[in-house]
Amino acid sequence: MQTLAEVGQVLQRARLQKRLSQEELAQRAGVSRVTLSRMETAAKGDMSLAALLRLARALGYELRLVERGRQRTLTDVLAEQQRDEE
Repeated sequence: MQTLAEVGQVLQRARLQKRLSQEELAQRAGVSRVTLSRMETAAKGDMSLAALLRLARALGYELRLVERGRQRTLTDVLAEQQRDEE
């Protein structure tokens, strides 16, 4: 993801995959529905990182910084699974 619009699209797709309305997700994450709507449509020129983190957690995701162009390896996947089990 390179732009706020792309982040918004991913956020919206994740919400729809979980079959949540904007209102339901906003309540779970502790943000307003208007904030979520603006984030999904990139109507807001900036995006609150705190709100994005809360929304990701409410959807069952986590945010990570990954070096551009880096591909996940089998070792990465196994290490993630081990961390999740702990």
